Amino acid sequence: MAACTHQQENAFVLHNVNGYTLQSNGQLTAFDAIVVKDGLVLDHGSNENMLSSYSDYEQIDGDGKTLLPGLIDAHAHVMNLGIRELDVNIAGIRSLNETLESVRLFAEENPDREWITGRGWNQVLWEENAFPTAEDLDAVVADRPVYLTRIDGHAAWVNTKAMELAGIDRDTPDTQGGIILRDDNGEATGIFVDATMRYIRSEIPDRTGRDYDLALELAMAEMAKYGITSVHDARTNVEEWALYRSFADNGRLTARIYAMIAGTGDIFDEMAAGGPIESYANDLLALRSVKISSDGALGSRGAALLEDYSDEPGNRGLLFFTQDEMNEMLLKGASNGFQMNIHAIGDAANRQVLNGFEYVKQQLGDQSHLRHRIEHAQVVAIEDIPRFTDLSLIASMQQTHATSDMNMAEDRVGADRIQGAYAWQTFLNQGTVIAAGSDFPVEDVNPFYGLYSAVTRKDHEGMPPGGWYSEHVMSRIEALRSFTLDAAYSAHQEDVVGTLEPGKWADFILIDRDYFDVDASEIWQIEVLETWLAGEKVYEKE
Repeated sequence: MAACTHQQENAFVLHNVNGYTLQSNGQLTAFDAIVVKDGLVLDHGSNENMLSSYSDYEQIDGDGKTLLPGLIDAHAHVMNLGIRELDVNIAGIRSLNETLESVRLFAEENPDREWITGRGWNQVLWEENAFPTAEDLDAVVADRPVYLTRIDGHAAWVNTKAMELAGIDRDTPDTQGGIILRDDNGEATGIFVDATMRYIRSEIPDRTGRDYDLALELAMAEMAKYGITSVHDARTNVEEWALYRSFADNGRLTARIYAMIAGTGDIFDEMAAGGPIESYANDLLALRSVKISSDGALGSRGAALLEDYSDEPGNRGLLFFTQDEMNEMLLKGASNGFQMNIHAIGDAANRQVLNGFEYVKQQLGDQSHLRHRIEHAQVVAIEDIPRFTDLSLIASMQQTHATSDMNMAEDRVGADRIQGAYAWQTFLNQGTVIAAGSDFPVEDVNPFYGLYSAVTRKDHEGMPPGGWYSEHVMSRIEALRSFTLDAAYSAHQEDVVGTLEPGKWADFILIDRDYFDVDASEIWQIEVLETWLAGEKVYEKE
């Protein structure tokens, strides 16, 4: 981009752009130039008016590129994204043998690692479509313990060495909210679902401070590359919050982080001692919400269902807590002024969480000011969907989950229950706010994948041709709104980010094609050319 000299400090006009922003009322506005001063949007309009009105500002030519507000991922796992880059990444591999070969090569290339750890396996992608075993891993790594998390984070696949170190035998019990998969003889097969993952995880040595520092650096770089200027971190502990603050204090944070405290136990007691933190370091950080998980995931059949899994009679998944326990956790967080953001995948889990919010409302009165959320709201009984409105709840949903899960979701829940699954338009039609996200690294970090899934309900090969349950597709405005204005609203931040209205932070991106004009089949292929945070360029495509 060409620039000329300027008199005004920290002020510029970015002109010759194909700019779009929503207004707070949801209307879409187009503009040719945007004016930024001291990191805030000052104005936008036509090239002629902006250049003449702000002639003493630096003038930057946008080369006709499309400009959008910075995208907000309302449900993700920041540190897990970075840590994935330090471990063996087996996401998206489409066979068991190829997955094992990746593990073998990683172990060979990292001879000094005490444990081989990684993430991303998904048995649904494999021809076998069955859970792998410890014996499979033993064939490629037998001398060191191996711990590999499923793509959704709700199951672990380990080798025999890992089970020996953890003292796992046929007498090791299942736990509330977790099971150990066993063979016909009662022996552990090497798959640990949800709460039982702790048996093995507790044996893995702690990572170093340098590991975490590098992981956050890598995560920041990935988010900037894909145009994410703000992220809601779904489970933050004491050490991570300290790291985020350190990055913010030292100018190393290139995306805003809205942190959710990990549960209402000891971590909450420490992190919430001073009450909610609405803003830290010029809105770079906030700490005013809590994340709790009520069940597991659909892919590992840990999501809690009201009736049996259609493809596994006798199994209804796992609730992590009793109703009384859920009620008390919600009450504890809400009574301290924290927004409660609860993971619920299955219809039984969603009902439990809805009942919990009903209980909190009975105890504390109207809770709309806290904007409580249900994270995922993936499979909801049709009769329960209106309760989101009754309880003033936000549906924090990840559009790529629908297109990733469509190869198995109906197998899991059947033709009737699928009617309340990934039901975006049912929520929108009743006035429920949908905050969009990716759940990265469960799904790809790229938000244009989510926008594409929202608009088409197809995979990247364009299947199925008409879209999967296409009555729930979003318009392009609805999809963008869920990744901008409504995601900001779900973090109490709609007055500072989410649109490019004057007075808000100048968080925006330049992209290589017009999101509103390209064929829908191209949306997932859109590339980010530049990412700007508070008027500072934090990424430029080489």
